[in-house]
Amino acid sequence: MASNKKPALPEVNFSDYGAVRYLHLGTEWVQGSMLIDAPFDIHLEYVQRMMAWLLFVDIDKVGKLHAMQLGLGAASLTKFCHKHLRMKTTAIELNPQVVAACRLWFKLPADSAKLQVVLGDAAEVARHDLWRGQIDALQVDLYDHEAASPVLDSEAFYADCRQLLTDEGCMTVNLFGRSSSYEQSLKKICAVFGEASVWAFKPTREGNTVILALRTPQHFKRGELLERAEAIQAKWPLPATKWLRVFKSVAA
Repeated sequence: MASNKKPALPEVNFSDYGAVRYLHLGTEWVQGSMLIDAPFDIHLEYVQRMMAWLLFVDIDKVGKLHAMQLGLGAASLTKFCHKHLRMKTTAIELNPQVVAACRLWFKLPADSAKLQVVLGDAAEVARHDLWRGQIDALQVDLYDHEAASPVLDSEAFYADCRQLLTDEGCMTVNLFGRSSSYEQSLKKICAVFGEASVWAFKPTREGNTVILALRTPQHFKRGELLERAEAIQAKWPLPATKWLRVFKSVAA
């Protein structure tokens, strides 16, 4: 007899190694990390790159913008947007154990007027009208417990993500996995956003490739981007000038 039960969510645990705490979902795969002595900074290189949308906004107005994370992980992006950038921040996470783990072990603050962690399915949230046209920075990092490939990676999903964005909004996506196809994912994102709106990083040593897609294309000369990167780096703990060595427009 067929079962109607949903598959069980993986067990959530953590490990400490030196100065770093790692989040695991029942396997040895790292789903996120935190510097124990700097819990609101971003430890992993690819997660820092998920902040590259800052290159395309007025950094003096960042505190008035709304960030959303699809997938909480170890809450690195959520904490950074909330604590360092002082943004309105909304995170969507399917697994209540992950939320509990982030609050217990990864210094995720309690919900407040400017921070909301929502238990829910990212695909349903992206399709829903509630936040349509309201998100300035959408950060998509959705992996199963084996970190094999993105859980959501269809043109329809990326179209829903685009609908969440304000006219000047930006999506960053982490593409990684043994069975994922970067080229296919990139084609889907370009089909939805248009090639002129899409930028890509080279892969990190670990194999994470971050893609950035703007709802409305923006064109900057390299010198302008460097000025913006220097301003970001002066204001927040992000290696923004290094990004420019490994980051370019897909249409270039």
